[in-house]
Amino acid sequence: MNLDQDKKEGFICNHTDLSACVASALEKYFRDLDGEKPNDIFEMVRKCVERPMLETVLKAADGNQTLAAEMLGINRNTLRKKLIEFQLIG
Repeated sequence: MNLDQDKKEGFICNHTDLSACVASALEKYFRDLDGEKPNDIFEMVRKCVERPMLETVLKAADGNQTLAAEMLGINRNTLRKKLIEFQLIG
């Protein structure tokens, strides 16, 4: 996604706290590998970011999954699937 598309979507992510935090964590991850070959980085980052995002948004929505799904911009069934995947609901 480029900056023009970001503006059209209504947000700009130019080194916000979150993106800086992710970049810093990945730099540390690579340093800590100490020569070992990295693998499955995308899935690792997705899981590390997605779970706290879901928890925080669900809390902000007072547990209302329909509202949380709207806030996230995803379908409610997709949200439920992710909540089950991360064992945030039974």
